[in-house]
Amino acid sequence: MAVKSELKLNYYSESCPRAEEIIKEQVIKLYHMHGDTAASWIRNIFHDCMVKSCDASILLDTTKEQKSEKTSQRNFGMRNFKYIETIKEALEKECPNTVSCADIVVLSARDGVVMVGGPHIEMKTGRRDSKDSYLAEVENFIPNHNDSMSLVLSRFRSVGVDAQGTVALLGAHTVGRVHCVTIANRLYPTVDPTLDPDYANYLKTRCPSPQPDPKVTEFARNDRETPMVWDNLYYKNILSNKGLLIVDQKLVSDPTTYPFVEKFAADNSYFHAQFGKALVILSENNPLTGDQGEIRKVCRHVNK
Repeated sequence: MAVKSELKLNYYSESCPRAEEIIKEQVIKLYHMHGDTAASWIRNIFHDCMVKSCDASILLDTTKEQKSEKTSQRNFGMRNFKYIETIKEALEKECPNTVSCADIVVLSARDGVVMVGGPHIEMKTGRRDSKDSYLAEVENFIPNHNDSMSLVLSRFRSVGVDAQGTVALLGAHTVGRVHCVTIANRLYPTVDPTLDPDYANYLKTRCPSPQPDPKVTEFARNDRETPMVWDNLYYKNILSNKGLLIVDQKLVSDPTTYPFVEKFAADNSYFHAQFGKALVILSENNPLTGDQGEIRKVCRHVNK
């Protein structure tokens, strides 16, 4: 019979007392070397925890037995996975075979949010790592950027996040960037009428080709004014028809989500608080605990 233990705060306080401090140190160091890691950590938690469980399945490489979730179009443009291994190596030196990659995904996201000016969020630990990839499930769980708002809301609801929480989590689009291949259909052959015309003209300078090559890293920043600052400008932008993705703009046109966009645009502290609440719920989605899964030695592959 499986022993099920729950997640808890400071799970590693006895087995690896400096675990959270080591993760934080590495996140800070990597951020100062490669600022874009902060956005990567935040994206990792969404793309891992929305699929079945917060279990680091997103990190697994393709093997003879299974294809990696990284190969899905829904995970297009995700990067900096190698730096998760940097964090893992530092933890293995201190406490071998103790801290899971799943907890690294969650805590690096938490610390990444702080690095770009967001709130510090208390998060529980004690997750274990999946031995499987769930490529087939990725498309069923991770919303696409052009899905209907009712579908996006239902996907988040399935992991316990309500409409307000969903609008708060999409506020993560306040940092990072979007590849031109994802937004070209809003610019060519004609400009999407829900896009501010001046903003569309600017985007065309960033994305001049109607058919961008996915292998070429042409991109536009999610937030042109404060691209790496955790603030509520994202909501102000979409109220002015300056949302990069279709899903961003749909937050304004949908009557369920619009009131929350207004609330967050008016109050940055309220956005921070609601984002924190929703991220905790997402981070606790169906974790592997107790004797489930394993603690990977290397995050890219299961233990041999």
